[in-house]
Amino acid sequence: MNNRITPDDLVLFIGDSVTDTGRDRSDPRALGDGYVSRAAAELAKNGVTRVLNRGISGNRVVDLRARWAEDCIDLRPTVLSILVGINDTWRRYDSDDPTSTDAFETVYRGILTQVRDRLDTRLVLMEPFLIPVREEQESWREDLDPKIDVVHRLADEFGATLVRTDELLGRAASNTPPAELADDGVHPTPHGHSLIASAWLATVDEVVSPV
Repeated sequence: MNNRITPDDLVLFIGDSVTDTGRDRSDPRALGDGYVSRAAAELAKNGVTRVLNRGISGNRVVDLRARWAEDCIDLRPTVLSILVGINDTWRRYDSDDPTSTDAFETVYRGILTQVRDRLDTRLVLMEPFLIPVREEQESWREDLDPKIDVVHRLADEFGATLVRTDELLGRAASNTPPAELADDGVHPTPHGHSLIASAWLATVDEVVSPV
């Protein structure tokens, strides 16, 4: 596959709060203030201006499924980037509302199958990530890591580009205090968002210089 996004492409980012980043939901063109807007600014330098953000804070993979027709299929993106999973882990620990790895995989595969069957779309799957800043978050890895493995399997199964977000931020945290990357371990700081945007661009679009 030629790793190039062109001005003819419609690039759709969808996921949870890490993608949402406070976007104005009354404005369908609003991109928020995170990695999406940073990546879009770089893409625009090469004439790629059709970029949409459909992240919604708090979403789990079942929430994506519930709005998949309106917020994905009906928009007919030619490049679709998905980042979801951390809330499927987090709700186990803060609300005693777990999502099993099998359920996560089944629902995720289902929404990807809809895309494959209905659209001609290049898929980009981003690893959900965690940068522990509190001791108790270390235990979250037992729930999150199998879900990251699911994302890897699905990327291979569906021929998607994989953005290794968790790996990237884990490496960065070995040299930078974790709170400078994500002050609560989950929601990136501006520096964290810039790193994610850079990784997305470097992985997904070979003609765009990373930020």
